[in-house]
Amino acid sequence: MANTDKEDYLSYPMFKGLQRPLELMGLQGRYIYWAAAAAGGAIVGFIVMYIAVGFVAGLITLVVAVAIGAALIMLKQRKGLHSKKNDKGIFVYCRSRSL
Repeated sequence: MANTDKEDYLSYPMFKGLQRPLELMGLQGRYIYWAAAAAGGAIVGFIVMYIAVGFVAGLITLVVAVAIGAALIMLKQRKGLHSKKNDKGIFVYCRSRSL
């Protein structure tokens, strides 16, 4: 007679994060890429303004770009990952009769 205790079976770790969006520091899915693009754009803007005008203008550009990027990401993320166009108003659809 075979012993079928739990010690006889191999155990494998189970990843239960399937079908869930990627998350990094509170940012989900595509907004991680948006944050990377906003940070990269802010750095490039800082470098360009630092060369063209000076340090203070570059720093102002950096702060403004990061603030606008963060605000845009937070507003968009609040609507959800799969945000779609939401039409507002009353719509009347008429079906034509064909004889």
